[in-house]
Amino acid sequence: MKYCVLLADGASDHPCEELGGRTPLEAADIPSMDAIAKNGITGALHTIPEGMPPGSDVGNLSVFGYDPKTSYTGRSPLEAAAMGVALAPEDVAFRCNLVTLVVEEETLVMEDYSAGHISSEEAKELIATLAREIGDKVFRFYPGVSYRHLLVWHKGLDGMVLTPPHDISDQPIAPYMPTGEGAVLLMELMSEARSLLRAHPVNKGREERGERAANSIWLWGQGRAPRLESFAERYGVEGAVISAVDLVKGIGLLAGLEFVDVPGATGYFDTNYRGKADYALEALRDKDFVYVHVEAFDEAGHLGDANKKIQALEDFDRELVTPLLEGLEALGPFRVLLCPDHSTPVAVKTHVAEPVPYALWDSAQPGDAVERYTEACRQEGSRHFPVGHTLMDYFLGQG
Repeated sequence: MKYCVLLADGASDHPCEELGGRTPLEAADIPSMDAIAKNGITGALHTIPEGMPPGSDVGNLSVFGYDPKTSYTGRSPLEAAAMGVALAPEDVAFRCNLVTLVVEEETLVMEDYSAGHISSEEAKELIATLAREIGDKVFRFYPGVSYRHLLVWHKGLDGMVLTPPHDISDQPIAPYMPTGEGAVLLMELMSEARSLLRAHPVNKGREERGERAANSIWLWGQGRAPRLESFAERYGVEGAVISAVDLVKGIGLLAGLEFVDVPGATGYFDTNYRGKADYALEALRDKDFVYVHVEAFDEAGHLGDANKKIQALEDFDRELVTPLLEGLEALGPFRVLLCPDHSTPVAVKTHVAEPVPYALWDSAQPGDAVERYTEACRQEGSRHFPVGHTLMDYFLGQG
């Protein structure tokens, strides 16, 4: 049996006025995703345990089969693992976004949590400047991908309250600045970074081209190094993970899965969908499990753009899901799990804690005969998972 997870990050949504009261999933032409629902079982999947933040870190841990209540230590330590940054027990890792702040009525506002999805090459120059000018043995900066980077605080504190920047798009930042023990040091670091980034040649060039400047850093997602039981020991299955996002890569590596690097995978609308399908099928020739993560739907939700979300869904369906299903049928019996890690409604531009629709197609078993893969699967499906991490046991035939 071959097992494939298709993780459609943030794909589920709410009815949109601009779509005539339909959700992007309902408005999109996605015949292959619909086929998974029609041939499989569907239902509601609770990926976010009550009281926990509705992020991709918690949601993906659940889908991978790990209980976030016991395995979650913060988002950034997972990304550190993906970047090959080893954390000592006394280290605290922080996600370090490059963001765009603007002044509106004498107030700093979060204009863009991604600094216009700055290129990795430009971002690397900015992070190198920060590392050289304000980094030291206590605070260390590491470059990542696009706007997503890492700060490690040696012998640091982790109890402060920090807010994800994508939760405060177009809002004043003052109410969301760090609070709690250690917050003053972080705010000083952010202030020093703003001074350095404001006049940086990279940002001057971006402004001249009419692009948004990465004129500040935003720190969030703090935590210490986690420990995960290996996926092979837990489930007796060897596998691989495919993602352009360090968070998902980090979970996979900590779980002992092989990371498959797909050329052209970006974590954005221009990602190499077909390449992910091809590399997933190649991985399944040697292994029995592959976890394929796509980020584009989440980005569209954060942008508040329903049409971009529809386009991402249709590209995903045509370029990734269709060839993947065709290839799986040639490999023999298979199971495919299609689900988001959380919802990212375009109306609110951030994640919400609610059940997501899943569809699970077992090529050897009859399904629910649900006609389409939409949010309605949560009500129309035959099996629901109120404890999200237990779905993996069921998917692999162990629960």
